[in-house]
Amino acid sequence: MRNDSTDKAARLLCLLRPVDLLTFCFLFFLTALTIIFFSRIPRPTLLIFIYVSLIAALFSLIYFKNKHNGKVLKTIYDIIFPVIAVMLIFDSLGGLVHYINPKDYDHHLIRIDYIIFGNHPTVVFERFVSPFLTEIFQLAYSSYYFLPIILGIVLKVRGEEKAFDRTLFLIILCFYLSYIGYILVPAIGPRYTMEHLHEIELKGVLIRDVIDRTLNALEGIKRDAFPSGHTAVALVVLYLAYKYHKKLFYLYLPVILALLVSTVYLRYHYAVDVLGGIVLSVFTIYLGEWYYNYWEIKNGNTPGRR
Repeated sequence: MRNDSTDKAARLLCLLRPVDLLTFCFLFFLTALTIIFFSRIPRPTLLIFIYVSLIAALFSLIYFKNKHNGKVLKTIYDIIFPVIAVMLIFDSLGGLVHYINPKDYDHHLIRIDYIIFGNHPTVVFERFVSPFLTEIFQLAYSSYYFLPIILGIVLKVRGEEKAFDRTLFLIILCFYLSYIGYILVPAIGPRYTMEHLHEIELKGVLIRDVIDRTLNALEGIKRDAFPSGHTAVALVVLYLAYKYHKKLFYLYLPVILALLVSTVYLRYHYAVDVLGGIVLSVFTIYLGEWYYNYWEIKNGNTPGRR
């Protein structure tokens, strides 16, 4: 009986894609972190329940998808579960980061910004503030939530499964690395720490204010400024669009350039956060492509574009 169970577990592990192994390892890491700092965290049992539930859901999807091979299960496995997992993990950081690393590093980031630019970039941007620009930049900032999903759906529709799997892995890797950055360098961002220096209130034209209030309500006050996940993920998505779908790349390019500016203009991030996001995107692409090629060779596949 024990050998049979071991064989089943081994077969299930063989079905893991790189993104599945990555998600499992990261959830295991967060679970271990929660256990280590159990006494410091307000609701550690809830966090452990979330992480263990996501692990159980992942392995259940892998098992049933390969047993029944249905389109609905595959859609949940490929698109819906990764989106839900990223959202739940990000939301859980609000109850984790500040309690395992209670020191905020905003003053260091503000100082670095000043050393590099000779001023506070969010304050400098006040010279250009207008309701129209604020509206445009808020829409660009919000596109971050849709750009990866649109790219994934396009690859799915075109039947490029190998490209989709690699794309999913790189994007999820970037998310998780940015989350580690939040744990190591907690910071709440200039909209809170530098509010006393901002003389002009940001107002939009149509829906900017609604979007801003919605994001504030959904995200709350999290230590998620450094590195800029918006910057890192958007640039990884741009790289993947260039690699797999040139037309989408040219559509994404102006939106993502506006997104990078919006992170500072809208006071969500310090300029150094954006620089950190750029470095993170390069590191993600280099590490992710190297590992994925290694995994393909190990599994008898030829690394390539598709």
